[in-house]
Amino acid sequence: MNGNGASHGKDEDLLLRGGNKNLLVLIHGLTGTPNEVKHLARFFHKKDYSVICPRLANHGKPLSVLKKTTWQEFYESARYEFVRCLKDTGSNNVFVGGLSMGALLALLLADEFPDKVTAVSCLSPTLFYDGWNVPWYRHFLPLAYYTPVKHFAYFKEDSPYGIKNKSIRKRVHQFFSKASLHDISGVGQFGYAYFPVTLLCQLRLLVNHLAQRFHAIKVPVQIIQAKEDDMTSMKNAQFIYDRISSSIKEIVLLENSYHIITADQERGKVSSKMSEFFNKNSCEGNLRVNRKMIRLVDQRI
Repeated sequence: MNGNGASHGKDEDLLLRGGNKNLLVLIHGLTGTPNEVKHLARFFHKKDYSVICPRLANHGKPLSVLKKTTWQEFYESARYEFVRCLKDTGSNNVFVGGLSMGALLALLLADEFPDKVTAVSCLSPTLFYDGWNVPWYRHFLPLAYYTPVKHFAYFKEDSPYGIKNKSIRKRVHQFFSKASLHDISGVGQFGYAYFPVTLLCQLRLLVNHLAQRFHAIKVPVQIIQAKEDDMTSMKNAQFIYDRISSSIKEIVLLENSYHIITADQERGKVSSKMSEFFNKNSCEGNLRVNRKMIRLVDQRI
């Protein structure tokens, strides 16, 4: 750990140690990197949260390795760090947030650990690739799932890369436009320029599994999505909202961002909305509400 409380665990997880009261587990997206959620990590660390941003299984390794990874392995890598940090910090409030596929893994943690997870924030959750920038031929991908083609096919990420902010998009484009299939230099900062079809198959299997568990999720859930999300439409947010059993749930819509809302134009709003939701649903927040209700009852008596 260095002087500002930051350290790296296995496979370059990002860990920021704060007080023991609040723990936040932030999960990046498929073919992404903890760098995607770094702004959120720093924001909450300044509020004395302990924050862990685990690098999902085999991310940072060659695509030939990553493309063979199952959704269960992705979940287990997030779960491992969740359990480890839970024991290490002994936090009273444990929050989970995730971007894109990371949002789905966050919901799985809430399903498995309902007594441990205080609240969840789903950021640009990805159940269906149905955004305005998704290539038309992706609609035929289900046909590839049942053929050997899936083991050899890749998509190359194209502009705007989930980013509306022009200066950030320019930096991403400089890397992605020059990246080759087997070059992993720069992946730690920008993620992969190529997307294996096999991972789309795994995402589909993850979605099928999660869809059967939505009814069991009862912890407070927040869903934040951009109206102009280039990769996933608002149908994704509504799909989750309508199916989970949480009595406390909300959808927050953004007006000036694309898919990677944790790094885009309204990342400050994302941070503040998450903070408000966590505060309202923390142990201390619930205690304040209960005290207010008791005072109201006393006044009526």
